[in-house]
Amino acid sequence: MNKKNIITPRQLIWERFIENKLSLFGLVLFSTILFSIIFLPFFIPHGRDEINYTLSFASPSFTHILGNDELGRDILIRILHGGRISLSVGFLAAIISIVIACLIGGVSGFFGGAIDFLLMRFTEIVSSFPFLPFAITLSAAFGTAVPPEARMYIITIILGLLGWTGLARIIRGQILSLKEQEFMLAAKALGLSSKRQILYHLLPNTFPYVIVSATLSVAGYILTEAGLSFLGLGVVHPIPTWGNMIQSAQNTYTLSYRPWVWLSPGIAILLTVMSINLIGEALRDALDPKNRG
Repeated sequence: MNKKNIITPRQLIWERFIENKLSLFGLVLFSTILFSIIFLPFFIPHGRDEINYTLSFASPSFTHILGNDELGRDILIRILHGGRISLSVGFLAAIISIVIACLIGGVSGFFGGAIDFLLMRFTEIVSSFPFLPFAITLSAAFGTAVPPEARMYIITIILGLLGWTGLARIIRGQILSLKEQEFMLAAKALGLSSKRQILYHLLPNTFPYVIVSATLSVAGYILTEAGLSFLGLGVVHPIPTWGNMIQSAQNTYTLSYRPWVWLSPGIAILLTVMSINLIGEALRDALDPKNRG
């Protein structure tokens, strides 16, 4: 057989991914957003917290493309910096939840028995926590004693600690099936330790599900952070996030007559979440073994 005709699993996944035009649109859109929030601030002459009261609620102009907020700060530069915060919260929370889910789901599925029972009951307890009241309680407890930078990390940790339960159940189910297959029987016959069996043989076979779940959860975390910040329970000023930038929409006059203040961060949230969801849905289809020819 000609080696050039051999298609690796990675190539097959990529070919299935690019067949979906919406996935390519989502990938290009997300790449553009990511490139913009990383590099564009270096080319904008305005500071993130640069206040100019003479430009308070100024409409879009040539020097301030998206206008100015109530303190005369440039909205474009704050959206770009806010995107860094919002995406950082989303990705870091996803990483935290993945690590916990792999640990809990891997150990539970591999050992079974009493360990499985206890870990799954613990998972059910965590999944029953009402997130919003929990976040409200923590926000009230910390109050203004916590600086804005620290509150960002607190929100990230809360999201990660409460968002792993669904993925842990999926990993557990996959490992319960995988550990009975021949390659695992061979690993046991070779005398490999439980740690090596879980880390090097079982968990890598669950990565397709982990990748899809992580991609979709990032979008969910971004929306949750935006909602909390909009309510004043997340990251607070002067640190900009897309959520706290649309807080001004709570003012009826601003909502009606100053749309440039809240519309831009709202569109940024919409486009980012949409692009991530398109990528996640395409990855789920590409990684689904039922769809492989």
